[in-house]
Amino acid sequence: MKLAIIGLGRMGANMARRLLRDGHEVVVHNRSREPIDELAAEGAIPAYDHDELVAKLEAPRVVWLMVPAGDPVDQQIAEVAPRLERGDIIVDGGNSRFLDTLARGEKLEAQGIRYVDAGTSGGIWGLELGFNLMVGGPDDAIAVIEPALKSLAPEDGYLHVGPTGAGHYVKMVHNGIEYGIMQAYAEGFEILHKSRFDLDLRAIAHLWNQGSVIRSWLLELAEAAFAEDPHLDQLKGWVNDSGEGRWTVEESIALDVPAPTIYMALASRFYSRDDNAFSHRVLAALRNQFGGHAVVKKEGV
Repeated sequence: MKLAIIGLGRMGANMARRLLRDGHEVVVHNRSREPIDELAAEGAIPAYDHDELVAKLEAPRVVWLMVPAGDPVDQQIAEVAPRLERGDIIVDGGNSRFLDTLARGEKLEAQGIRYVDAGTSGGIWGLELGFNLMVGGPDDAIAVIEPALKSLAPEDGYLHVGPTGAGHYVKMVHNGIEYGIMQAYAEGFEILHKSRFDLDLRAIAHLWNQGSVIRSWLLELAEAAFAEDPHLDQLKGWVNDSGEGRWTVEESIALDVPAPTIYMALASRFYSRDDNAFSHRVLAALRNQFGGHAVVKKEGV
């Protein structure tokens, strides 16, 4: 199929590459020119403004946004929507708050434009391993973009979870769970780090992935992080949060659902900004490993 991707950052560019590998025609646009030129050299169709982007698509046009949540999404919709026609599709593949997605979907529906939200997990590893996609939107729009979903995701790696808004809702809870799992690993490794024994944390992370009940991809990433920096001495334990954990906590409160693990995992990230605990360095390292998220290095490193 033919579609456009706006936003060629860590994930957007690799999504374009994965689609190109599977034979799709991908029109690419970005605020800066360099990523457009780079992907054009790899077979993508460059578009240096929104008029050019829409002109290079065919009805029903599909424009897939991979930009940060909040104002950047609204700005791109404001640029693209007036150039589209009834029946065209906008996909938001970022981490937008589901309430914002519901409002955007309602507004675009009134204009005859179908709005799909595709919560996307996979980080910087998605190019090779595939992206896990939690998709919300009308059935007819999902049918149009399904060839792209099949190419982007690994086997059984995408699901139409419900109407517009449901995809970002499921991704929000997914990320809240991620906070809790990462926090448990971080605390466990801090205990090991401070123990009376001289323990090889990389070897232990590797061991636990061989049939243990706590084996996971995150443990593989922990092993990689400890291989690069055995005691994470190069990192400061400053851990950002990009919104989804907060929104999961807020939703749990609205639904009267106790979620103490996620509450405390979020609170730990706030604590991290005032200290340099080893557990927080583990969290920072894991975020960098799976998502390429920036870390704060110690001075002089």
